[in-house]
Amino acid sequence: MYCVCKEHAELAIDKFVDENEDAPDMVDLSTTHFANWDPPVKCDMCEQPAVLLIV
Repeated sequence: MYCVCKEHAELAIDKFVDENEDAPDMVDLSTTHFANWDPPVKCDMCEQPAVLLIV
């Protein structure tokens, strides 16, 4: 699972596929809210705001 900015979305998808040998789902963090989890504010790969959840 990766929380990333748009710039790092492709890299996160590639990493996910390499690790799981399956295509990930992409969730837009600006339109989705979770009951028991607060997504990170920053991208997992840089300091930009996280906008996508790759899972």
